[in-house]
Amino acid sequence: MLTKEQHIAHWLKSSEDDEITMHSLFKDGRYTHSLFFGHLYLEKICKALWVKNNNGDTPPFINNLIKLLPAENSGLSGNDMAFLDNLNKYQLSAMYPDNTYSLQRQTTKDYTEYSINYVTKISARLRENI
Repeated sequence: MLTKEQHIAHWLKSSEDDEITMHSLFKDGRYTHSLFFGHLYLEKICKALWVKNNNGDTPPFINNLIKLLPAENSGLSGNDMAFLDNLNKYQLSAMYPDNTYSLQRQTTKDYTEYSINYVTKISARLRENI
């Protein structure tokens, strides 16, 4: 049986692989997929934070970043939360063909680069609370 600290370490270690993938996909010009992994990267950090702040060791089986974060302990601003809410669309919408094509048209290189920088900023802030 894993300890609480081991559960947290699992989520954080797994998130590191997703961060690498996010950057690799960006370099390859696969911007929508890059932000899908950016969402996954933050989702796993949020799940580590959830484990830290709750009695259980298994976070909810949800992907919504806003619902995973403890409102009082996240250390994020309203703008940060709005960004996360927008980033949520890359988790679900990117899986379905009609939505994928729409997202691909919207997700430019500049937008993705901006978003990756924001993901990095938010991940650092969240990690401060773990």
